[in-house]
Amino acid sequence: MVDSKAPASQTLSRGVRVLEVLAAAHRPLSIDEIAGELGVHRSIAYRMVRTLESHRLISRQDAGRYAPGAGLVVLAQSVERDLHTVSLPELASAAEDLGMTTFVAIDDEHECVTLVSVEPRHATATVMQRPGTRHSLTKGAPGVAILSTRDGSPGGDPETEQAVEEARRAGYAVSRGEVIPGVASVAVPLHTRGPVQAAIAVVYVTSERPAEEIAQRLTTAAEAIAELAG
Repeated sequence: MVDSKAPASQTLSRGVRVLEVLAAAHRPLSIDEIAGELGVHRSIAYRMVRTLESHRLISRQDAGRYAPGAGLVVLAQSVERDLHTVSLPELASAAEDLGMTTFVAIDDEHECVTLVSVEPRHATATVMQRPGTRHSLTKGAPGVAILSTRDGSPGGDPETEQAVEEARRAGYAVSRGEVIPGVASVAVPLHTRGPVQAAIAVVYVTSERPAEEIAQRLTTAAEAIAELAG
């Protein structure tokens, strides 16, 4: 007799459980930790992780640990209050206040990818930041802001480690010319309960505003977006 309450597919059920475990952990987990949470052998957990990783539903972090991946955003595109949708009004408001292109960037397979951006309507000259633009997570303020939310050292070169430590202390990251020559950026982490690690940032060539003042405005926008995104 078939138990109607039993999962139709044990493999699929375990895969979903991996996503649930990673989402609940709020930190990257090792294969052994995932296997322990699921009560399965390490080899089984490894196969599930590799399958989910191939679909970008989870991503491999430093030291062989795993976290929810940016591919989950694609699955959530039809959700009414997704990060893309709830960000737009706050991005537009911050862009007008600062006179700078304002955008949300996410971590996608160790690359910093622009999810959505808004240019100020009344500024005479701004720097464009097209959605889909990507670069190394270790270069530029948005990537450093994302890395600053993680435990431990980000690895890589000493300059990146120093930038991440400074961002942790200050609560925001600053860069100039690391991604585009002559272009500066200020970014703050965007904390949501969703699986994607993100930052809200601006790009500009010159500004009389100090970085701390720009960061304060971005922090206000980030808090509002986080509350709406849930």
